Amino acid sequence: MVDIQRNIGADIMMAFDECTPYPCDYKYAAKSLKLTNSWLSRGWKHFNETEGLYGYRQAFFPIVQGSTYEDLRIESAKYVADIGAEGNAIGGLSVGEPTQQMYDMIEIVNEHLPQDKPRYLMGVGTPANILEGIARGIDMFDCVMPTRNARNGMLFTMEGTMNMRNEKWKDDFSPLDENGTTIVDSFYSKAYLRHLVIAGEMLAAQIASIHNLGFYLHLVDLARQHIADGTFSEWKNMMIEKLGRRL
Repeated sequence: MVDIQRNIGADIMMAFDECTPYPCDYKYAAKSLKLTNSWLSRGWKHFNETEGLYGYRQAFFPIVQGSTYEDLRIESAKYVADIGAEGNAIGGLSVGEPTQQMYDMIEIVNEHLPQDKPRYLMGVGTPANILEGIARGIDMFDCVMPTRNARNGMLFTMEGTMNMRNEKWKDDFSPLDENGTTIVDSFYSKAYLRHLVIAGEMLAAQIASIHNLGFYLHLVDLARQHIADGTFSEWKNMMIEKLGRRL
């Protein structure tokens, strides 16, 4: 993974783009990409002609689009790479296309984006998506999933996902997650969180959100460690099998 702090060290602003829906026909995707490239050129010009605010330096990330069409994705990736920005983003994925198709598009795009600059996959995703993205050269992610799923009573853990609405947790007074890394994991029990979820208490969403965010941070920290140790591929495959379980 790229050392993002060393390469960026600044606030990041994103180029203006159009995120095409899935599915969309080729003609629409091509027209949309042309518009996105036009906005990118204008935005890049304005960015370079504008002083940073309040004495701080900003970074500008172009966004690769092109739907699920290989030639459009390659065209967009090359156009973005030629801009020479401090980092680059990949957008328009995880919008309904099959998961494998998303992975294929990531691989195609990353063949043409600079390897020495951060690659940011926008709006992705599940823990498994993140590990597969890292395996394909992604450095940065953002997604509403940890907190959105938390609000619906779903917890991500290293052993799989937990639906806290399930009856099985009603009388389970063991810690929320014995392998968790946040304060809520040992402070609250499964039974208590289930009670809060069923009762519709806002505290349920808060506890579950803290847990899920902590889980995501721990997961990518472990990924970094395994990359450094040269054991990422084996660990990733093992983790994806475990993450797919329903507890």
